[in-house]
Amino acid sequence: MALTKGDSLTSTTEQVPIDPENVNLSEEKKGTAKDQKDMWRMGKAQEMRRNFRFVSILGFTMLVMCSWETMLGTSIIGLINGGTAGLIWLFLVCWVSFMAVNTSMAEMASMAPTSGGQYHWVSEFSPRKYQKFLSFITGWLCVLGWQTGAANTAFLAGTQIQGLIILYNPTYVPERWHGTLLTFAVALFSVVFNTFLVKKLPMVEGIVLIIHVFGFFAVLVTLWVLGPRGNASEVFTTFNNYGGWSSDGLSAMVGILAVMIPLLGADGAVHMSEELRDAARVLPKAMIATTFFNGLMGFVTIITFCMVLGDLDTVIATPTFQPYIQVFYDVTQSYVGASFLSALVIIMAMFCNLSITATASRQLFAFARDQGVPYAKFFAYVRPGWDVPMNSIIVSFVVSCLLSLINIGSTIALNNITSLSLCAILSSYIISISLVLWRRLFNLPLLPAPFTLSKPVGILLNVWSLAFLWIAFIFSFFPGTYNPTVAQMNWACLIYGATMIFALLHYYLPGGARTVYDGPVEYVRKMQ
Repeated sequence: MALTKGDSLTSTTEQVPIDPENVNLSEEKKGTAKDQKDMWRMGKAQEMRRNFRFVSILGFTMLVMCSWETMLGTSIIGLINGGTAGLIWLFLVCWVSFMAVNTSMAEMASMAPTSGGQYHWVSEFSPRKYQKFLSFITGWLCVLGWQTGAANTAFLAGTQIQGLIILYNPTYVPERWHGTLLTFAVALFSVVFNTFLVKKLPMVEGIVLIIHVFGFFAVLVTLWVLGPRGNASEVFTTFNNYGGWSSDGLSAMVGILAVMIPLLGADGAVHMSEELRDAARVLPKAMIATTFFNGLMGFVTIITFCMVLGDLDTVIATPTFQPYIQVFYDVTQSYVGASFLSALVIIMAMFCNLSITATASRQLFAFARDQGVPYAKFFAYVRPGWDVPMNSIIVSFVVSCLLSLINIGSTIALNNITSLSLCAILSSYIISISLVLWRRLFNLPLLPAPFTLSKPVGILLNVWSLAFLWIAFIFSFFPGTYNPTVAQMNWACLIYGATMIFALLHYYLPGGARTVYDGPVEYVRKMQ
């Protein structure tokens, strides 16, 4: 049995090969026989502890999305462009569509459960001629998407803390740089936890999952019992267009950022797959369950929030800069009550950032392991005994700090960072799902896996996913207003383009990545 440099999509047997690199692995690292076979087939050495199980990886993925909490934090984007009707109906459309997207992704995760995720799948599913280049570009899109995702959630948590301070101390004069420093603090918390306390991560994810669920009911019941009742007809049909767009419908589509981010990230579990026991079977269950239950909680939360919102203009103009904090105070008429409910959301936002930082660092580690980034050995280094990619974690911290500096010069930093994370990750989804659809349409083989879709169902979900993803991708670059000033401009297109230009230069320049990057498929072994 040897390395194969051709098409890796070959049938497998149930016999598990003995890999000399795995002989001395601890039981904690080995995982199941299927885990060992998958790692051997993909030509990867097992470097992480497989200490995640179904409940802990479900908790991890639920917290990467944190749909109902994130929905409250990003609601300001949708209230400005779309209003209550835009938020509610676009959330429903996006939730149903993400069920199709994440089911498509779950099938690929079951075929090849690796921390590389999308760029590995692209390498295996692409036409032979384009495998190397397409997987390289997809790898950079994933790096950009997840690193900026860590920055986005750190910024959300940091500025929400600032909003709570404003609520308690009306004489406090908020400065944008204060929010940036709080973002630094949240990002540092995630770094410390992902290094010194990483062995406790699965246990903590399970505990915080309980808070995620019970916090949802605590907020919901409080709003139901104490909140005013809005007119359902107005709430479900009133669109808002503060952005000055040519129509309410276009304005609502610009505000799609508000509902996309709370539903994004189920593939975060994929990048932790080398730390998950029985990954090929557990991953699809966790990804699909996360999308359904988080989406359900998010949908109920946004309807409830819009029903008790009160005067829309007053809430948007809140001095806390966080509509949900103002609504909590208006409903409870108590600083203590509003602080308790807000603290639940903020704590969950911090743990969301913790989970996304772990995901971002694993994805960068995997890409560096395949020589996809400069100084690959540095980023792929796993410190013995710690069993985590320490250097990649530090990079995630630095990126979060740098991107949060946008807040100092821009009044809509949240839109910029959110857009950047969204468009990059959606790009990786589009490429990988397109290739699976191409193989299905031309009757080309796909890898056998515990979770697979029939051809008709697979084609339906893939086509639906791509139609939705392309629309969302286009609108992710729109600014929040029709005639933006420099401070109001959405600079995601600039950073996205600059990153892609850097990736291309790194690939094509003499001595660049094309001389050392072969793509994961080159390391894949055929099972005899």
